[in-house]
Amino acid sequence: MDLTKQRIVVTGGAGFLGRRLQAALREAGVSDDRVFVPTIDRYDLTREADVERMYADTRPTVVIHLAAEVGGIGANRASPGRFFYANMAMGLHLIEHARRAGLAKFVQIGTICAYPKFTPVPFREEELWNGYPEETNAPYGIAKKALLVMLQAYRQQYGLNGIYLLPVNLYGPGDNFDPRTSHVIPALIRKFVEARDSGEPQVVVWGTGTASREFLHVDDCARAIVLATQRYDGPEPVNVGAGFEISIRDLAEKIRDLTGYTGRIVWDTTKPDGQPRRCLDTTRAAELFGFRAEMDFEEGLRRTVTWWGSQPRKFSADFA
Repeated sequence: MDLTKQRIVVTGGAGFLGRRLQAALREAGVSDDRVFVPTIDRYDLTREADVERMYADTRPTVVIHLAAEVGGIGANRASPGRFFYANMAMGLHLIEHARRAGLAKFVQIGTICAYPKFTPVPFREEELWNGYPEETNAPYGIAKKALLVMLQAYRQQYGLNGIYLLPVNLYGPGDNFDPRTSHVIPALIRKFVEARDSGEPQVVVWGTGTASREFLHVDDCARAIVLATQRYDGPEPVNVGAGFEISIRDLAEKIRDLTGYTGRIVWDTTKPDGQPRRCLDTTRAAELFGFRAEMDFEEGLRRTVTWWGSQPRKFSADFA
């Protein structure tokens, strides 16, 4: 697909990944006047009438659906019903109206949380249905996974060209550092920086530290989405990741060192670890649309720590 000739809607385009995706589309030659970002003040995508109006106003040929209500373990435990409803409703309405509009392509961004809790490592796409997701984020993961089924059904019945990508945990400059909803990397960076600046002797981290995660730099993910939109037209889900794992304990120690914090790490084992391990098999992405992660993890972490440290205190206080 020649993206320079398409009218592209990017839902969630003003967010962390969305901003980087807009930059990646520019690098692919897509002019800004061909990219449309529906903002929540104009279009509540959980409401069908707003979705219908958005399609009528923007007349897209391609929709890349990034928008989601999402957060870390704490946010998932606090709002499981909302996370299920909002993510299911957005995808449901957007895909149905993509069909009605005769869209050339619909790109659905899924979630690694859709995988079963005890998926063998590395996660292969064939394992997606072989068990129930980890309990703390199952409502979010199942809502997202249902959209894969919807896209496959719509392809079969209506010929809608919908693809489904499964990115692993993202990180990078511009991430969400709100302690109520942030994921593990920004949450740890903020904790260690604040403890360093206030002279706190210890930082408390959730869980045992034994769980593992894989992380993908946001710029790599944006590039993967562009490549998939250009080159992939199949019904099967595709993992998007860096193909490595790191324990939360090792991650915390690495971030502690990068932030210059010299105190102790205390593990709160009364809090959940989440999924025991996460690491993707990324073979399919390499074979189907030529994606391989490029950002070195330690360098990506260093850039993220530097970015957060460069933000003015007022900006930091907005997340308090």
